[in-house]
Amino acid sequence: MSETSTTTPTMLSRIQSHLRGESPGPRVAALIGFKLTAIAPGEATITLAAGPQHANPMGTLHGGILCDIADAAMGLAYASNLAEGETFTTLELKINFLKPLWSGNLTAVGRVLKQGRTVGLTECNVKDEKGSLVAYATSTCMTLRDGAAEGR
Repeated sequence: MSETSTTTPTMLSRIQSHLRGESPGPRVAALIGFKLTAIAPGEATITLAAGPQHANPMGTLHGGILCDIADAAMGLAYASNLAEGETFTTLELKINFLKPLWSGNLTAVGRVLKQGRTVGLTECNVKDEKGSLVAYATSTCMTLRDGAAEGR
């Protein structure tokens, strides 16, 4: 093990610190109302109690909200595997909306399918409280190091 990995926190340990309530979460989570409920290497779970505040003009859950929770789950899953000094950016996100939802508890589970040295692929299943698939998303991520990771 390198000296860096034993003296500075990894991304996974930083995320775990947030999960334990020892550090603040991202502001977007508070804005939308989603919560990180589980984290492990290469996997993250986000929950959201969807309500009328998340509705589109037709009254159903806005697709952007589904994108937000899927993006958060996939991003945290990817970040959980990063070494100290690495960050990442999303290159592409695709989502399939599979059924309408008006309100209810949603669970988004993001998983890393492939994490290469530079490019990786993640997926996310968003399910309702009955376990029915509401949306399926994939994302391509790029790991940034050295100068490209500074300030991110």
